[in-house]
Amino acid sequence: MASPLLFLLSVLLLASHPVSAIWPVPKSYSKGSSVLYLHQNLQITYNGAFVPYVYGYVPLNSDSKEIVTAGVSRALSSIFADKFVPWMITKRNKLAEFEPDVYKGQTWIKNLQIVQAGKDTASTFKPLAGEVDESYNLTLSTEGDVKLTAVSSIGILRGLETFTQLFYQHSTGTFWYTPFAPVSIQDAPKYPHRGVLLDTSRNYMGVKDILRTLDAMAWNKLNVLHIHVTDSQSWPLEIPSLPEVSREGAYHPSQVYTPQDVELVQKYGSQRGVEVYFEIDMPGHIGAVALSHPELIVAYNKAPYWWWCAEPPCGAFKLNDTAVDNFLDKLFDDLLPRLAPYSAYFHTGGDELNMNDSMLDEGIRSNDSAVLQPLLQKFIDTQHARVRKAGLTPITWEEIPLEWNVTLGKDTVVQAWLGDESVKALTGKGYKVIDSNYNFLYLDCGRGQWINMDNGGAYQTFYPFSDWCDPYKSWRLIYSHDPTYNLTEEEAKLVIGGEVAVWGETIDPVNLDSILWPRASAMGENLWSGTTDVSGQNRSQLEVTPRLNEMRYRMVARGVGASPIQMTFCTQSDSFDCSYPIS
Repeated sequence: MASPLLFLLSVLLLASHPVSAIWPVPKSYSKGSSVLYLHQNLQITYNGAFVPYVYGYVPLNSDSKEIVTAGVSRALSSIFADKFVPWMITKRNKLAEFEPDVYKGQTWIKNLQIVQAGKDTASTFKPLAGEVDESYNLTLSTEGDVKLTAVSSIGILRGLETFTQLFYQHSTGTFWYTPFAPVSIQDAPKYPHRGVLLDTSRNYMGVKDILRTLDAMAWNKLNVLHIHVTDSQSWPLEIPSLPEVSREGAYHPSQVYTPQDVELVQKYGSQRGVEVYFEIDMPGHIGAVALSHPELIVAYNKAPYWWWCAEPPCGAFKLNDTAVDNFLDKLFDDLLPRLAPYSAYFHTGGDELNMNDSMLDEGIRSNDSAVLQPLLQKFIDTQHARVRKAGLTPITWEEIPLEWNVTLGKDTVVQAWLGDESVKALTGKGYKVIDSNYNFLYLDCGRGQWINMDNGGAYQTFYPFSDWCDPYKSWRLIYSHDPTYNLTEEEAKLVIGGEVAVWGETIDPVNLDSILWPRASAMGENLWSGTTDVSGQNRSQLEVTPRLNEMRYRMVARGVGASPIQMTFCTQSDSFDCSYPIS
């Protein structure tokens, strides 16, 4: 064990301000202490061709140069327009000691040379996990030459986000600089699937809120947005061939996603290297369909709800009714071909199906799993066949294979949420797994009950009204999570990554940013970089926290209301000043 003195010295070495806070931390990173300035007349090339810097540039199509040109625009606009003067991460009243003296002359960055070594394919912009190479190399010389190389345009976008994090605005307001030249970075992600699950059914999220979330995901090198778009509470997704479903199922006519909205969200994500895929949860969690098609649904808004489902208003598809199959055939024939150009996946749900629901189904009248399992097997087989027919890969929740013993195609990805044991069981069966362990990755947890209690037994039972997945999942807890805990080497290879889950019972556009960020940032570094350093030791929070503080401030400067993780005293101090005392 290191001595307290050595430990203290290591802390002090970590405490320089700012910390060149690349987030997530690259695989390899070296930096110097020379100052370079950046000008908007920077000469930029992409594979030898001139690239203009145009503020707010929107790509005209998915051509690689268009994607890169827009990425350059966003990166430089962030540096020049966001006014990130780092007073809050330098020692109090000592910013002048960190900032360069602009009256002593400037050495300017001369050029940004971007080289894409490989060619993009259709799957680059809607990949299955692992199909796109996100690696990049970035160098910045003391003479002002910048070179960014990558195999794909998505790798270029990742490198451009890193480039933005090297720069600060001078307090004079007219200079932008990096104090870290020369720089050499080699980087690539550990896991190919790094995502956010966003529930838009319990509380509606506007398109602008989804687009803002996609921006912040790209800054954090997260690459998958999973939209849980419908549930028993509401159906905001407009289906042109079934207009009555959203007309009756949405909370309000203003709270729907049109086909144009869906395409906009998917294209916007694709242009930033974030794949957007949708989930229609079934055969449970589908009660909102009862508002337009009551003949298809059992147990909608039945009381007491806990007998029929996990939360009101319940509602499940009938499992032995051809009318349900006809409805889903029409639904998927309309929806899936519109999603397929921008996504490789479609999520068919499958969680928390209550056996009691089928006791109300006149075609079944049973809650015996031996009766229900063959019906559910047929139901899943049919929906997954429809997904595959549309050129998409199905995703399902863990209960389908683990609780219901449904056999799935080997292409199916399974999302696990009930703990490490579920990941172990699924990988043991050979399934690819997305980890959303609720003990670490459910961001709605620890914020109290939303169900009302009377003044009698319920009050006493639920006092002090903690929610089912209490406690709150702090960024430190999230960062500590190992998605491959207790897995063999072969099992670990089947974990393609993870998603933080933003279940929406008490989350809407007003508090979305503060709940999601920077906790999703913590998962982002966990899945991009792992949580061990080059020596194989777990990274100390004394090293991680200053970088996460800086990343949080950068997100706020870019218009995302990320929560603070410490008070300003800590961000302006050495890490040691806000650490637990050495014993």
